[in-house]
Amino acid sequence: MNNWFECKIKYEKNDEGSGKPVKKNEPYLVDALSFTEAEARMTEQAKTLVSGEFSISSIKRVNFSEVVDMASGQYWYKCKVVFPIIDEKSAKEKKVANTLLINADSVQDAYARLEQNLNQGLSDYEIKSIAETPIADIFPYQAAAEGQD
Repeated sequence: MNNWFECKIKYEKNDEGSGKPVKKNEPYLVDALSFTEAEARMTEQAKTLVSGEFSISSIKRVNFSEVVDMASGQYWYKCKVVFPIIDEKSAKEKKVANTLLINADSVQDAYARLEQNLNQGLSDYEIKSIAETPIADIFPYQAAAEGQD
């Protein structure tokens, strides 16, 4: 199971139009076991993303049941999906909400990709909402290659 943390990186970047420094505070998503590991992994990633000084301005745990990283997609969309289930004790239908994150180029593209992903399962579902997030990129956990130090 993945533990996702949203880490915000604060840094200065030169504006492409005016050339003046602009302060940025961009959120990234990191898969880690703890806040400490999330900070360490984000620090390593930020070194490759940002030239110059940066700081991690905040780290918070986010609850995504699944992160769907397609081959392409410029933006990240937060999707709320409801699944009907039968409660074993009362034998009544109950609705369970899940939040997924999916990358796409537009809301319509996100909807199509989400449906493609959900149609692989056997259960019914209802898409409640799709909203663009400010997340710049995600960094899933990758195990170190075997035999390397």
